[in-house]
Amino acid sequence: MDKRVGIIGLGIMGGAMARNLVERGWEVSGFDLDPARLAELAAVGVRPMADVAAAAGAARLVITSLPYPAAARAVAHEIAQAGLSPRIVIETSTFALEDKEAVREILAAAGHVPLDCPLSGTGAQAARRDLVVYASGDAGAIAEAMPLFADFGREAHDVGAFGNGSRMKFVANLLVAVHNVVTAEAMLLATSAGLDPAQTLRLAGAGAGGSRMFDMRAPMMASGEYEPATMKISTWMKDMDIIGRFARSLNVPTPTFDVTLPIYEQGMQMGLGPADTAAVHEVLRRAMHHDS
Repeated sequence: MDKRVGIIGLGIMGGAMARNLVERGWEVSGFDLDPARLAELAAVGVRPMADVAAAAGAARLVITSLPYPAAARAVAHEIAQAGLSPRIVIETSTFALEDKEAVREILAAAGHVPLDCPLSGTGAQAARRDLVVYASGDAGAIAEAMPLFADFGREAHDVGAFGNGSRMKFVANLLVAVHNVVTAEAMLLATSAGLDPAQTLRLAGAGAGGSRMFDMRAPMMASGEYEPATMKISTWMKDMDIIGRFARSLNVPTPTFDVTLPIYEQGMQMGLGPADTAAVHEVLRRAMHHDS
């Protein structure tokens, strides 16, 4: 098997994928606009490349992990204009469907095979290979990429036509948004009632109301330590907007999701944008003390 991959975008998620793939014997060629990220990953075995075209040219499989739709379009144009033989381009970011479609059109017009493959999981989960890949697009290309997915994720699933990966991610993130705030409510209730936080983590998490978000975020809430962030509130607001617009486009009511939005917005207003989304616990805690 050809174990070569190019990764464009070496932030929290891209960098974690790169490290895990190097550890599992992949030859990883990477590019990022931040020279510090390139240098950091070069130290663990990633081959730093001079630009997007060079990273994409180093392997048939190419992963993109980018912060904004404009960056995704720019990268797609650079790959399309590089004169490369057909690449499988695995777009892993969370963007609106129209942005993913724009990337697909740019790459497909140049003969490449684009896949829409969002990742369910935080940066901390990415570091320990605890990601779920929602792969969508050409079935043959997805099958070819499955060994790659297995070496940086916990599970990978072919969810059908291009765009279904994003649709599945929106559903998963709606649950994340709600479970995160509910976890904050539960932890605040427990500590206010005089319950031991450590025992609450063990017992509530193991009960019928437990969730992955409780397991991940409740310990941060118990300690009041929200940095380093596995998902910044400021970044999460982008995902919240995408989910809301997606649901409205289908005329699907999301009352529980909708009531969480102001809580995240309050976090931004309180200067908690760089903090982990677990900091919604701090938003509720301050509101309680203000009311009292």
